[in-house]
Amino acid sequence: MLTTIILLVVAGLAYANGANDNFKGVATLFGSGATNYRGALNWATATTFLGSMTALVLAGKLLKNFSGRGLVIDSLAAEPNYVAAVALGAGLTVLLATRIGMPISTTHSLVGALVGAGWAAGSQVNLRKLAADFFGPLLASPLLAIAATAATYFLFQAFARRLGIVRRNRSQGAVAASEPAAALDRLHFLSAGVVSFARGLNDTPKMAALLLLVPYVGGAASVATVGTAIAIGGLVSARKVAELMSRKITQLDHGQGLTANLITGAVVIAASNLGLPVSTTHVSCGALFGIGAVTRQARWDTILKIFVAWIATLPAAAALGALGYRLVGGF
Repeated sequence: MLTTIILLVVAGLAYANGANDNFKGVATLFGSGATNYRGALNWATATTFLGSMTALVLAGKLLKNFSGRGLVIDSLAAEPNYVAAVALGAGLTVLLATRIGMPISTTHSLVGALVGAGWAAGSQVNLRKLAADFFGPLLASPLLAIAATAATYFLFQAFARRLGIVRRNRSQGAVAASEPAAALDRLHFLSAGVVSFARGLNDTPKMAALLLLVPYVGGAASVATVGTAIAIGGLVSARKVAELMSRKITQLDHGQGLTANLITGAVVIAASNLGLPVSTTHVSCGALFGIGAVTRQARWDTILKIFVAWIATLPAAAALGALGYRLVGGF
């Protein structure tokens, strides 16, 4: 019975992750008019799934970190009840955010649920590990993305002028594309694929780690299950978050979208290789915030709402993780 519950709640968490996160890598494609919603979503689904499968090879450290070991006592981290509670708490948090169209961090939700379920179970929480291995990267990554995107954009802008790239987004009116502009379009698509790949690589093992206690489910089966559920969630339920990420944070053209994607992909892939649990949501949003700030097109009311949602994620996930432990503790 408990094995079935774990499989269902982890699959539900992965579905929620796909619904809330899958479109983030391609939001710049849709927002700049490079392609329509369905085209962007299909590209996101394919490249995210490829990243999920690559996690089998490159993301072993994240599988270990998100098992809960070292954060709570090892005996609790090995309890199926605890794993089920963590998945339930994190999944409900992400589903609620997706329902209202807010792009929150599945990573933050997992961390909050790990802590909340641990406290509900009476475990001590390793606050030093929590700060060093989780809070540090989560807090630093969006700030790094904002600064790096702003700096890189000025360099790319000067380079684009030298090459005579003049393409604008659809909302700014159609302009004939030069050969460099056509190349820019292709690079924009490629960069969106890199971000989606990086997201699949970084997020999949965090959820797959929760399945490792299920009998007969090893690392490969866990990753495949989670990767498939992520893809389904994105295909079915991504629209609300897609609209916010693409059109309500800042106005974009192809060059700006390319810049944001390159920074996001670089930060997330580097973090995955180092085993650092950064949030793709925070990094991708941070990159868009950086673009909006330097172009003075940022919609600060939307950005403020996103910040509030980010602040609320940890306590909400902790509360739901604790509630989850109370609910499944009797199984």
